[in-house]
Amino acid sequence: MAFFSELTQKAKGVAAVAADKAKDAAELTKLSVAISGEQREIDKNYRAIGEWFVNEFEGEIPDGVKDLVQAVADSKAKIAELEAAKAATKTEKEPAGEKTCPICGAVSDSRFCPQCGAPMDA
Repeated sequence: MAFFSELTQKAKGVAAVAADKAKDAAELTKLSVAISGEQREIDKNYRAIGEWFVNEFEGEIPDGVKDLVQAVADSKAKIAELEAAKAATKTEKEPAGEKTCPICGAVSDSRFCPQCGAPMDA
């Protein structure tokens, strides 16, 4: 009986150590998430400061940041081009024709009927 009692005590000790380590890991994770959240907040505020600066001093940009401001302007122009290409691609696609379900008669453009689940053949 002493063997089982000793084994039980050792198991309890191991479980306590594991619980402490899990608690520590959870606390570290919570702190890491809080740090990341604060870093995102700092980044957001820096972006807001930069946007305000560029908008406020549009013609008087200091030489130290002119290249960065130009890079932002170039990126905005590229985004506008890509958005236009995206819109053009969407309009070029022809909408799929609607089909009638052979089972329940529901109309849909999907491969399977949204009402009864039957395959929508031609």
